[in-house]
Amino acid sequence: MSTILEIKNLKKYFSSQKAVDDISFSIEQGSIFGLLGPNGAGKTTLIRMITGIFYPDAGSIQLNGKKFDPVTDVINIGYMPEERGLYKKMKVGEQAMYLAQLKGMPKQEAFAQVKLWFEKFEMQSWWNKKVEDLSKGMSQKLQFVTTVLHEPKLVILDEPFSGLDPVNSNLIKDEIYNLAQKGTTIIFSTHRMEQVEEICDHIVLVNKGHKILDGTVKEIKQQFKQHIFTAEVDQLPTALEHNSFSIVKREGNNLTLKINEGYKSNDVLMHFINQQSGIVAYHEILPSLNEIFIRLVEGTPAARQFEAITA
Repeated sequence: MSTILEIKNLKKYFSSQKAVDDISFSIEQGSIFGLLGPNGAGKTTLIRMITGIFYPDAGSIQLNGKKFDPVTDVINIGYMPEERGLYKKMKVGEQAMYLAQLKGMPKQEAFAQVKLWFEKFEMQSWWNKKVEDLSKGMSQKLQFVTTVLHEPKLVILDEPFSGLDPVNSNLIKDEIYNLAQKGTTIIFSTHRMEQVEEICDHIVLVNKGHKILDGTVKEIKQQFKQHIFTAEVDQLPTALEHNSFSIVKREGNNLTLKINEGYKSNDVLMHFINQQSGIVAYHEILPSLNEIFIRLVEGTPAARQFEAITA
């Protein structure tokens, strides 16, 4: 895959506040990229620089291998902000047509695309409704459509599932996958870690203006694993304790184990085999992204050690 967006040593200060302080990362074309962080971390400032709303104080942004030009490149970007960016007094169809043409689409082509997306999302009956009369979920669907209908190469979605019921959430999720499969790059910003874990290929976590985590979801979960396993046996061994592990939890024949330093899974399994305990199931428990997020943002000793290693 080729790199579509590259951020190098980006900085943005407001008075004495360092909203973004020397952040770098790159995004591959066709990937679904998670930009994460608590409130006030610098996510919105980063997004506004990527979309040309703010100019960086230092550093550079490259789009498709060239220096980002906010005037000419913005047409290749679709941005769905968390705050509604729609004109409340306009009618839904009029709003969609206006925004499509604002992105450079000829009227006839814009009408065809709007019609296609309205049919896909079952929004045909909304055409003459005013935006202010839509529910939060309906507004969210409209805003998603107006973000992607001009077929941008880079789509930025800030809390795209806010206000949506499970059915419409799945509808939006399926379209995100479809766009990525067609080569569109998605930047996905949210506080919902379970959605990130399900959808994103790669994530960056920022806090207090700094990047504190960068990698694929799989790599990050491996980095923060605590060597905890669950084991189900057909019968408990006579000698349950062993130097290779500590028992974290026990429920009947189901055990949660933490492998002690210097030992491996094979040592644990060999103990059960030697005790003639049949192993029904055995697998590792990896931390969720939510657990990792909390550990890093709260500044636990493990988080500080990880930051020191990756600095």
